[in-house]
Amino acid sequence: MNVEEEVERLKEEIKRLGKVQADGSYKVTFGVLFNDDRCANIFEALVGTLRAAKRRKLLTYEGELLLQGVHDNVEIILKPTPTAATDVTNAGHSRM
Repeated sequence: MNVEEEVERLKEEIKRLGKVQADGSYKVTFGVLFNDDRCANIFEALVGTLRAAKRRKLLTYEGELLLQGVHDNVEIILKPTPTAATDVTNAGHSRM
């Protein structure tokens, strides 16, 4: 699996494990992600995938390097996708 595929899978897992926020973002703690069995089976290097997603500005969290135990309560926020807002806007338009 390449980095882009891993980042997409990470987004799916954050949506599965996290809580949706009023702005359409999702919030989950590092500990929840790190200790999830499904995530452990998918990601060889969860921290590296998180850093790749952060560099692409798809999510945010405090700090650079997250460590198990020490950073279990750090919140990871998956930013809302602009396509979700576009889909809602275009839903009322019919095509001929």
